[in-house]
Amino acid sequence: MGRVYAGASTSVDGYVSGPDFSGFEHLFRWFTSGEVEVAGLKTSQASADYYGAMLANTGAAVVGRTLYDHTNGWGGTSPVGSHTVVLTHRPLEDNEHFTFCTEGIERAVEIAREHAGDRDVAVNSGQMARQALDAGLLEEICLDLVPVLLGGGTPFFAPGKGYVLEGPLSVVEGVGVTHLRYRVRYGSPA
Repeated sequence: MGRVYAGASTSVDGYVSGPDFSGFEHLFRWFTSGEVEVAGLKTSQASADYYGAMLANTGAAVVGRTLYDHTNGWGGTSPVGSHTVVLTHRPLEDNEHFTFCTEGIERAVEIAREHAGDRDVAVNSGQMARQALDAGLLEEICLDLVPVLLGGGTPFFAPGKGYVLEGPLSVVEGVGVTHLRYRVRYGSPA
């Protein structure tokens, strides 16, 4: 069974989007910062190796309905190239790319694990990551740290209790981004 992780491009001050879903031109600049193609992006070799391996190992994702609606359902195709579970109070009809779950984060991750098989499950940042963390389901946190301060917006993790992370497990320096991986250690922060 693969790991359950949350990952996102984030500003140095911890935001995955600025106020009113702004700032993406800064957060995702690294997707177009090089000449190496991976998943339709042109990035640096280091980022392509890191991101390509992550995508290849990801078998399913868990996202919230807000992101699903904001992206118009990614045009009907899963954003990670595999199955996506949408945690929502307003379900739509399931299809080959999406399952709509109303039964909470535990069930959403369980469904995603069934679709992922031996591969990893990605959990979207924000409320989904916080719910998975608080439920003890999140094993790793992957940050694509971008050198920008957004000053507000949507935090990588919604406010809540603190946690201690172990690592970094890896540090990869790309162009305009540093990719960091940490293991979640459950228990009280020191």
